[in-house]
Amino acid sequence: MKTTDLPTSPAPPRLITTLMAGFDTITNHIALILFPIGLDLFLWLAPHLRLKWLIDVLADGAVFQSMSAAPDAETAAMLQSAQELWSLMAERFNLLAALRSYPVGIPSLMVSAFHVETPIGNPSLIDVTSIGITLLLFLVLTIAGLIVGTLYFSMVAQAALSGQGYCRRSLAEWPRASLQVVLLALVWVVLFVGVSIPASCAISIAAVGGISAGQCGILLYAGFLLWIIFPLLFSSHGIFVNQQKVWPSVKQGIRITKMTLPTTSLFFLSVFLLTQGLDVLWRVPPEDSWLMLVGLVGHAFVTTGLLAASFIYYRDAGQWIQGLEDQSVKRET
Repeated sequence: MKTTDLPTSPAPPRLITTLMAGFDTITNHIALILFPIGLDLFLWLAPHLRLKWLIDVLADGAVFQSMSAAPDAETAAMLQSAQELWSLMAERFNLLAALRSYPVGIPSLMVSAFHVETPIGNPSLIDVTSIGITLLLFLVLTIAGLIVGTLYFSMVAQAALSGQGYCRRSLAEWPRASLQVVLLALVWVVLFVGVSIPASCAISIAAVGGISAGQCGILLYAGFLLWIIFPLLFSSHGIFVNQQKVWPSVKQGIRITKMTLPTTSLFFLSVFLLTQGLDVLWRVPPEDSWLMLVGLVGHAFVTTGLLAASFIYYRDAGQWIQGLEDQSVKRET
């Protein structure tokens, strides 16, 4: 009796092995951490672009003034907390944080820290007092972040998947990949706006029924947004791993996420816990101490290693799925 050997499919990606491979990649190509270190140093030491005037106008505008007259004590306390938050943002928000772009961009520890002190004294503060200039600067900074982030992602992907010669290949692919990344960012914006507009209307209607209803609406909106975004977390990887265009990359990312949902969920949960947990450690030094450099280096190494691991996971998951499909076709024939 003649038997036909079925092709052996690749093993499914393993979490610990993938994470170790990602960190080994960065250990062997340590220069890649200069991207996040450079961005953090720039956000920390360079002049800050503040929106204090614009934020103060919004905080003290007619909406706050009319609502602050509400007799309800709980509402008044909530509005007071909101005004304090707006005041803190006015003092600390730096428009240069737009350089940390999404879904592709250079990771940064300083982008969420809002530091206003440095070891060399307080940074220069430049107030932007025009809404038009603010929007233009935000757009320019975001596009710049996407373009430089594309080079960073490409170098990390090439280092993780091929090892040698990643700089030359990444530079050659940079213009093409940058265009696809900008288009992908537009897809994310359209999706976010499409979800947020009806959700904001629903939250506003719920808020009329009381603060508790409004808070429940916000939680539901956040959960729904996470449900939409989660399948898109691999949407950019096909651009760098397989040199795909936007739509094939998005479809492949969604396909891999759905077909490996348990392991992919565990992978992203591990990435989230590692980054958020260690960020608490990296922020321990005071903002006006040079010891913060230790945190910047540690953050750069961990985030770059996790990014490299994500490319390795994406490749291995894709090969595993393809192997399963090849086996299925072989059985049918």
